[in-house]
Amino acid sequence: MNESEGNLRGQKKQVTYGTVILLVIVAFVFGNRFQTLGDWFFAPYTNKGNQTLSQNLDFNSTEKVYDLLKNKYDGKLDTQSLQDGLLKGLVDASGDPYTTYMSAKEAALFNDDLNGTFTGIGAELIQQNGNVMVSTPLSGFPAEKAGVRARDIIYKINDEDATKLSIGEAVKKIRGDAGSTVKLTLIRDGAQIEVPIVRAKITVASVESSVLEGNVGYIKISRFGDDTADLANKAAQDFKSKNVTKVIVDLRNNGGGLLDSAVKVAGIWMDNQVVVVEKEGGRTKSTLKTGNNPILINVETVILINEGSASASEILAGALHDHGVAKLIGEKTYGKGSVQEIVDLEDGAQLKVTVAHWFTPKGVNVNKEGIKPDEEVKLTEEDFNNNRDPQKDWALQELK
Repeated sequence: MNESEGNLRGQKKQVTYGTVILLVIVAFVFGNRFQTLGDWFFAPYTNKGNQTLSQNLDFNSTEKVYDLLKNKYDGKLDTQSLQDGLLKGLVDASGDPYTTYMSAKEAALFNDDLNGTFTGIGAELIQQNGNVMVSTPLSGFPAEKAGVRARDIIYKINDEDATKLSIGEAVKKIRGDAGSTVKLTLIRDGAQIEVPIVRAKITVASVESSVLEGNVGYIKISRFGDDTADLANKAAQDFKSKNVTKVIVDLRNNGGGLLDSAVKVAGIWMDNQVVVVEKEGGRTKSTLKTGNNPILINVETVILINEGSASASEILAGALHDHGVAKLIGEKTYGKGSVQEIVDLEDGAQLKVTVAHWFTPKGVNVNKEGIKPDEEVKLTEEDFNNNRDPQKDWALQELK
C-alpha cells in the first residue's frame, strides 16, 4: 500500500514489491499488464499446480469461533472488520509476502497511490521479516525532508508499538490531515531514531526531465504508472530535438509499477528486443518485447539505481543492461522477482496474488538478490545532510 509494487480493471498484473507509499501510499508495483508499482497484471489466470487442494474449505470451525466471539467477547465487534480479517488470514497463510488481501479502504488507497495523489508523509512501505519497513522515501516530500531512509524499520507510530502491525494498519496510523504531525520511532543500524513529520497533500509526477550541463539528458522516473510511458517518450523526443547524445535515467527509490509501462519505456532505447520473461512453475509463460520505434537508440545511457529500486525498475534496468544499452551506477537494487495479479472482489476489495516470476533477457531472476551496479557508488549520511549526490556526479563524469 502506499501510504505509492499492474493495473487493469477487473484483474491486473503488477511488478512492484508489495509496497505502500505513505503519502501514505501502499503499492506493490510492477506490473499491471497490463501491471503495477511493483509487478502486477490483470488477466485471468489459473495455476493448475494447486488443483490437488481440497475443492472447498471447511468453514464449520470458522463459524464456531465466530459464534463464540459474538456471544462471549466482552467488547464491541464489527462484522466487516471480522470478515476482512478472515480473508486476510486466509491469504496470509500462503506465506508469500506479496500475496495480500486488501479491504475496500486499502484498495482505494492503493489505487490513489498508483495515480500519484495522496495525503501523508511521502514514503513507500513494505513488510519484511515481520516488520513494516520504509522501502522508499519519495524525493522532495515530508518523509525524506525529515531524514527518513530506505530500510528504516518503523518501530513506533506516535509512541504506539508498530512491530505487530500490517502495512495497512501502519498506513492508517501514519496517514492524517495535511498539516498535522505524526511521530515515527525508527530503527536504523540497531539504533532508535525519533522523527516528527508534518503530513502534506502529495502529488507526484511519475517522470521529470531536464537537460544538464554538457548537453546530458536527465530523466527521473519515480514510479511506473499509466502515464509514465507517454511522459518518458515526450522527454525523449525533447532530448532528441535538442541533439542530446548522452542520457542519465534515475531509477533510485522507484518501487515499481505497471509492467506494461516498464516495457514501453524500454522501447525508447531498444528495437523489438526482449525486456522480460515470465515463468510459472519453471515454464515460460510469456516473453515481452519492445516496439520498433526507439527514439534514443544508440544514445549512451547510464542508469542510477539503489536499494529502493525494485520490481518494474529492476526490469527496466536489467533489460537495458543485459542488452548492453546502459551502464548501471549506484547501489544494489531491492530484489523483487515475482509478478502479482490484482483481482477485484466484492464491495471494492482486491486480492493481489503472485502468479509468476520474472527473468531478465539473460535469464536472471533477481528475487532477494537484486541487481548489482557496474560501478558501486554509495550515498552516505554526510552526503545526504550536505545535499551532495555522488552517484549522479559519477554518472555525469562517466558520460564526459
